[in-house]
Amino acid sequence: MVTMLAGGPVPGMSHHQMLVFLLQFAVLLISAVLLGRLAMRLRMPAVVGELTAGVVLGPSVFANLLPSLSGWLMPRDPSQMHLIGAVAQLGVLLLVAVTGAHIDLNLFRRKGRAIGCVSAGSVLLPLALGIGMGFLLPATLMGPEADRTTFALFMGIAVAISALPVIAKTLLDMRLLHRDIGQLIVGSAAVSDIVGWLLLSIVSAMVATGVELGLVVRTVAYLIAVLAFAAVVARPLARWTLELVGSEKHPESGIATIVVLIVASAAGTHALGMEPILGTFLCGIVIGSLGPAGRKPLSAARPFVMSVLAPLFFATAGLQVDLGALARPEVFLAGMVILAVAIGTKLVGGYVGARMGRLSRGESLAIGAGLNARGVVEIVLATVGLQLGVLTTASYTVIILVAVVTSMMTPPMLRYATRSIPTTSTEVEREREFSAL
Repeated sequence: MVTMLAGGPVPGMSHHQMLVFLLQFAVLLISAVLLGRLAMRLRMPAVVGELTAGVVLGPSVFANLLPSLSGWLMPRDPSQMHLIGAVAQLGVLLLVAVTGAHIDLNLFRRKGRAIGCVSAGSVLLPLALGIGMGFLLPATLMGPEADRTTFALFMGIAVAISALPVIAKTLLDMRLLHRDIGQLIVGSAAVSDIVGWLLLSIVSAMVATGVELGLVVRTVAYLIAVLAFAAVVARPLARWTLELVGSEKHPESGIATIVVLIVASAAGTHALGMEPILGTFLCGIVIGSLGPAGRKPLSAARPFVMSVLAPLFFATAGLQVDLGALARPEVFLAGMVILAVAIGTKLVGGYVGARMGRLSRGESLAIGAGLNARGVVEIVLATVGLQLGVLTTASYTVIILVAVVTSMMTPPMLRYATRSIPTTSTEVEREREFSAL
């Protein structure tokens, strides 16, 4: 009986798997760091270079120039690539938690109307026009498991969603996260992502079982419960946990506790069928609200997250990009249409929403520009669509194109839009307060 329960020892990694994993880690990280620095010299955030590192090392460039070496270093074997993918996933979870810890809740309370209006405008307009576009795109772009309705809904989500991790990294690189405009962009992006993942779960269920009202109600109820838990229970629980482990006297215990809280939060929302990033973002807000008790342990972990795990994540995400499919004229044309709709609707929707929230023209333009980045969230979305059979390889490539282009164009747009927005004394004080992070 004991033997049956134990099941025997689990086979370890082979010598080859370990060698490839270690080399992948080294090559991806050094490429991301070098191209990230190059991007910064070109007055672009490091995240642009880090994403580009993955594109260069993926099927778009490296696989064409040195196919044998590429096949050995970046094999199509899922069990091998999942090793580096797991490390990269931990990086994005910790990155989003750091972002959440920078959130100024007092500003959210003061600017609640503006965030609500921006979120509505930047989601509803792109979603509506994206769905309409989905009904008009060629049927050749529809996956084998999709009907016209599910495909149109999926395209609406792809156009409406923003990428909180990329936006956060961009704002950090540009020293805008502590500005009021940066806080408004992050808050609106968080709402956009929450709505996007909620809609994606509904579309996924439609593909599998058709429309079920019970599924929609259950998903919304889970979301409300998570937000209530974060607002009422999580803060005293996190404070009690940090006090219990003695994070002040034992910094290493505090760091470990913070990481456990972040990962557990991600597991919690993921278990409920929602995006893990939602849990880590809310956990980061809770940690930041604890003051020095939460910020000190997180500040100790931040250098490793920002210099190693985050660049590795962005480079790994870029590996999924294959620009070769754009050589087909119909795919290229569809890509240009989808890209134009994605950029235009998010820019206009964010601008109109911000103006309705009584923000200035400069602030409204900056918000529309900042929310345009789709980045790796769009890549994850495209991967899900391909796995569900909603997308073909061609439509998958088009959505990846939207993710890369919008992420690369957002920094110069933001730089232009924010040049006339003066820095206030409150923003300076906020940056000083959060400088430990």
